[in-house]
Amino acid sequence: MHSTLIALVEDKPGVLNRVASLFRRRAFNIESLTVGHTEQEGVSRMTIVVDSTRTDTQKVVQNLYKLVNVLHVEDVTEAPSVMRDLALIKVSANGGGTRAEVLQIVETFRARVVDVALKTLMIEVTGTDEKINGLVDVLRPYGIVEMVRTGRVAMARGSGPSE
Repeated sequence: MHSTLIALVEDKPGVLNRVASLFRRRAFNIESLTVGHTEQEGVSRMTIVVDSTRTDTQKVVQNLYKLVNVLHVEDVTEAPSVMRDLALIKVSANGGGTRAEVLQIVETFRARVVDVALKTLMIEVTGTDEKINGLVDVLRPYGIVEMVRTGRVAMARGSGPSE
């Protein structure tokens, strides 16, 4: 089981390092960490995913609040929310038949081809961990040459930022 935390932090140099150091010092394992700007100038948003079977999520939240640059922390694991991940997957597509099969798989998963080379296709997919893992499993027999994933981003549903 994974817990998803959203932390709003001041957009200042060293904040990411302080958060990562906190996890290191407390021996909390980060499954995924994404950081980006928000609609509010001077504020960044961190989406932190931890393994809640090995890490006490409440302790993580309490420790994050001890950091000066942390403005707000919310556990959205059980809240109605939208969670997504993005992956780029480069897969072998040597023969014409193979290429057609991979393109059919891409369509089925509602992914898209973002680069075509002589021997490979680069696929972009956005969705839940399960969807991306499913696509990776189906593409593996064709030969995954390279893959990168962004990590989870999450946003609570509703009209306000804290609903």
